[in-house]
Amino acid sequence: MFSNQSMNKITLAIFTSLIAAAAFALDPPPVGSAAPDFSLPDAKGTTHSLSQYKGKYVVLEWFNPECPFVKKHYGGGNMQKLQDQYTNKGVVWLTIDSNAPGTEGNITPEQAQKISESWKTHQTALLLDPEGKAGRAFGAKNTPHMVVINPEGKIAYEGAIDSKASPNPADIPSSTNYVKAALDESLAGKSVTTPQTKPYGCSVKYKSS
Repeated sequence: MFSNQSMNKITLAIFTSLIAAAAFALDPPPVGSAAPDFSLPDAKGTTHSLSQYKGKYVVLEWFNPECPFVKKHYGGGNMQKLQDQYTNKGVVWLTIDSNAPGTEGNITPEQAQKISESWKTHQTALLLDPEGKAGRAFGAKNTPHMVVINPEGKIAYEGAIDSKASPNPADIPSSTNYVKAALDESLAGKSVTTPQTKPYGCSVKYKSS
């Protein structure tokens, strides 16, 4: 049994860790609400603002090239196929790296260009968010964390990429791809059947404030 003093220390430690987690793990904006605007540079230094794409469907994809859950979808070309399919339909696809310098997954502009080329990605832009401002604004906690924004600038879907929370590529064919479903329904003028799910993957490593 723990003494009262030991229990107090344990309780304080848990409380402190929860406060620390709360500082970095903000809740995402509600589905149906206006998506927070942001401006971020891509790998070549060009700035992209979410507001400049109003009037189009936009997908936000949080990214960490070292994360096995991200590799699950890129290793066999699943994410690239989705990017290619929907950018060809006029959807803007913004991949965002919000990991802080010195942490797993943070990439330089040069590394971002090499990854885009070697992985043969088809997103509109790979954006760098080392300060974590965009990630925190959307409450992104995992990689991949996915958001679909409609032409009115409102969040139509937020959560996981699919229904099987594993790093195994073999699970992709038998899973429900929530992002694909949300885009297909939206582009067909229908409401999104599953507008929110629980994201899975590696944690986003935010910069300490």
